[in-house]
Amino acid sequence: MSVEVLQAMTEMFTFTAVVKKEGDWYVSSCLELDISSQGETIEDAVSNLKKEVELYIERGGLALPIKRPFLTTFKVSGKGS
Repeated sequence: MSVEVLQAMTEMFTFTAVVKKEGDWYVSSCLELDISSQGETIEDAVSNLKKEVELYIERGGLALPIKRPFLTTFKVSGKGS
């Protein structure tokens, strides 16, 4: 197949990532697919997560339509330690 045909067959997807510091590592999680990865920097964690998601899609694990998470914030009262 030509490069043009392969590019026409490729679809782009947008996912949501959350990154948290855990010890010496940054842990990144894709909310839509329940996939996580890690790295020594935020950039490494997101880059590694992107690779994991690409592998997941290549293996046929992506179910359409993609279920988007609903993100919100909330407040609670309490005393900090």
